[in-house]
Amino acid sequence: MSTNTKPTSTVSKRWRWLSLAGGVFAVIGLIYGVYWAQVLRYHQSTDDAYVGGNVVQITPQISGTVVAIGADDTQFVKAGQALVRLDQADAKVALDQAEAQLARTVRDVRNLFATSAQLQADVQVRDTDLAAAQSDLARRRQLGASGAVSGEELQHATDAVRAAQAGQLAARQQLAANRARVDGTTLENHPQVRDAAAAVRSAYLTFARTELPAPVSGFVARRNVQLGQRVSPGTPLMAVVPLDQVWVDANFKEPQLERMRVGQPVTLTSDLYGTHVVFHGSIAGFGAGTGAAFSLLPAQNATGNWIKIVQRVPVRIALDPREIAAHPLQIGLSMKAEVDVRNGGGGRMPQVASNAAAWSTDVFGSGDARADARVHAIIAANLSGSAPALLKAPAAADNLLANAHLPAVAHIPGAARHLH
Repeated sequence: MSTNTKPTSTVSKRWRWLSLAGGVFAVIGLIYGVYWAQVLRYHQSTDDAYVGGNVVQITPQISGTVVAIGADDTQFVKAGQALVRLDQADAKVALDQAEAQLARTVRDVRNLFATSAQLQADVQVRDTDLAAAQSDLARRRQLGASGAVSGEELQHATDAVRAAQAGQLAARQQLAANRARVDGTTLENHPQVRDAAAAVRSAYLTFARTELPAPVSGFVARRNVQLGQRVSPGTPLMAVVPLDQVWVDANFKEPQLERMRVGQPVTLTSDLYGTHVVFHGSIAGFGAGTGAAFSLLPAQNATGNWIKIVQRVPVRIALDPREIAAHPLQIGLSMKAEVDVRNGGGGRMPQVASNAAAWSTDVFGSGDARADARVHAIIAANLSGSAPALLKAPAAADNLLANAHLPAVAHIPGAARHLH
């Protein structure tokens, strides 16, 4: 009897443990099912996500020889800080020539206006001569009727009137020809002065472009330029990366995109900081095609050697600037993104266009104002009719040039890199 009781007790205990384990798994499955139904099915995640950002290329607008470099890789620069300086000798000579031509043109146009006044006075003189000749002819004709004046003298009076008329006509034509060159204009807006002023502006912009400022604040990367290098327009010299303007490009699979919409919240973690630092963002937009469609060598699925591969679409995620400032991210870092798709209303690809520029810089706009200031100073210096003012014009121009210089290029730390 004892031998039969032991197996029965063991089997009973075994079934009891199996039932308990099954119940535990059933409860776990039920909890997971409820959690999936309430939470997980509204979240889509991927670890195929990377930090992206603007890489601002520094390229010259004119040709020249590099004489100074103001920043090196990994250094932080502020917007407007000079990064590269080109040799200014040729640009300075061209600027001096353009300024001299503008001064000469102003004086020539002043002469045109003065000539008009002179010709006007000459017309008045001719009018007076004609009136006097006509008066003399009228008196001689009266005296000629009585025989007191000879016919020869009367003929001379008639010829004098004709000569005065011809002189009057010539003076009026000269005045009209000169007025055609100055009528309806002032000295500053005269076509010749404006043409010379445009040449000064062009020469000054060329001179100003010998200094290459940083368009934005950021970190210098990929410096390729070297001292003494001859560069041409469009040559990439270095790049500036503004790390306060980064985003995340997350590549989701096709089945994950169905309920994704612009504006949905996203939580992200990076391999750099680990899971204890969580970034918060939102979907900013969707790529217009899959990564394969825009690859350097797109897939040719019509060749016959075809294997179906689930495609991925890049999704742009905007980050919170305050979190970026607290925990900076560098371009290319790996991220893990999780999107809450609970709010799936609205169009999947909304056609929203922005009228304002997403990014802009004003560091290149100062050259126009400085060029205008130089033009006005040269015109003003050559407008005065007094000799002392004209003698002071070159000094005024030199002072303006000194004040118009761009900021000095910063030196790279290290004796071997010190720039003069």
